[in-house]
Amino acid sequence: MSYVNGQIITGEFDTNSNEFLLHSVKHHLTETSLKQSQVAQLYNYLKKHENEAGGQVVSLYDQLLVPLSSKETKAILRDLEQIQYLYQE
Repeated sequence: MSYVNGQIITGEFDTNSNEFLLHSVKHHLTETSLKQSQVAQLYNYLKKHENEAGGQVVSLYDQLLVPLSSKETKAILRDLEQIQYLYQE
């Protein structure tokens, strides 16, 4: 397993299941697994909207809303790029 300790996202990549096990988002603890397509969808959405002045909001479990400033949006994009690279190894 490869551990990711990004600026916004922490977790580990499970090479056996080819999934990213998400542990936290902006210090909010969570336990969920993300497939490559889910990481790509989140990345593409945030990349498309990264320059919006008000930032973005991501949801955990479709219940907890986590606001991201413009700076945090750019940081989570870097974290997601690191995670996407793990799927390609």
